[in-house]
Amino acid sequence: MQVRVLPFGVLKDWLGSSPATVELPEGATVAELLERLSAGQAAPQRAQLLRGIAVSVNDEFANAAQVLRAGDEVGLLPPVSGGATGADQPAAAALTREPINAERLIAAAKSREDGAVVVFDGIVRNNSRGRQTLYLDYEAHEELAARQMKALVEEASERFGIRDASIIHRLGRLQVGETSVLIVVAAAHRGPAFDACHWLIDTLKKTVPIWKKETFVNGAVWAAGEPFPAGLSVTPPEASHEE
Repeated sequence: MQVRVLPFGVLKDWLGSSPATVELPEGATVAELLERLSAGQAAPQRAQLLRGIAVSVNDEFANAAQVLRAGDEVGLLPPVSGGATGADQPAAAALTREPINAERLIAAAKSREDGAVVVFDGIVRNNSRGRQTLYLDYEAHEELAARQMKALVEEASERFGIRDASIIHRLGRLQVGETSVLIVVAAAHRGPAFDACHWLIDTLKKTVPIWKKETFVNGAVWAAGEPFPAGLSVTPPEASHEE
């Protein structure tokens, strides 16, 4: 049988940016697919690249034991670094390729019943690890990322008792000074609002399949990602992919 393999982030540098077709025996699992991909020439390097990744099958997270079927679409998701709507419209969770209008989204989040609105505005800075940054490129497994972001907003509301929260993440090429991710949390009291905002950005950067490529004056590199937590990673974590 044949399955389609879609690499994301740094794995595109190895497998290429286009989907690849892989031939597998009937009843093969995700683990067997990864073993097939890491076999052959440069096997040790390939195996290292697949350490700590997560896998999606037909836009759903999958474990190593999941049995594949002919025609399945398998996403290879390296550790992350981080349903689209307009970037200046309120939304619980959205991906966008348009500039994010932070002021409008913050104003839209406010309500007379709130005592606090806490904002995290992630901005592209002009340097990283001692090198001058020219621009960043963000990509995502869009269907999966949108669902994960929506689930985070719902969990934050239940966990912290906030009234409202929204996450907007930009994709595509971003210039220095532009907003890459905006999180807005509204609540009756400042404590839950701060806690929820902190939890949302930290959890997003560990679990939502969004990747960042940094281009400097002297080269480019995929940003080293946070390892997927237990339950999402199909292989043990390994050293950073960054060179």
